[in-house]
Amino acid sequence: MTQEKLPPSSTRFWENKTLSEMTHIEWESLCDGCGHCCLIKLQDEDSDEIYLTNVACHLLDLGSCRCQDYPHRLQQVEMCMQLSPDNLSEVNWLPETCAYRCLAEQRSLPVWHPLLSGQADSVREAGVSVIDFAVAEEAVHPEQLEDHIIDDGL
Repeated sequence: MTQEKLPPSSTRFWENKTLSEMTHIEWESLCDGCGHCCLIKLQDEDSDEIYLTNVACHLLDLGSCRCQDYPHRLQQVEMCMQLSPDNLSEVNWLPETCAYRCLAEQRSLPVWHPLLSGQADSVREAGVSVIDFAVAEEAVHPEQLEDHIIDDGL
């Protein structure tokens, strides 16, 4: 997520704009920093089903739950993707609490979301962050990724 700040006039912009109407800064501010999108996913070659692991991308700082090189992540990580209003419907692995997903599904932001709480730590306090259970990619041999699956498939 970018460190740029929203102008004061942007207060509760998500209630008055569609995802495609948002500025880049507004769009980026929707990210709550939970880190779920930075967990490695595995795809079954036969069924195309996607499985989420508890293994974090090597760029995810497990202390802050932020990408260590966000501006260049797409060049550094082959499987990283840029979320956009156009591809949200294809990204079925985003958590139910993800602001992008909530707004795309015309639901409200969770009460703990930093845009509502004013506190970046509200995500961790709500138990939504991957900080407490994710493991570093460097600590897991690629052949052992299946041992780290944490869901039943998406």
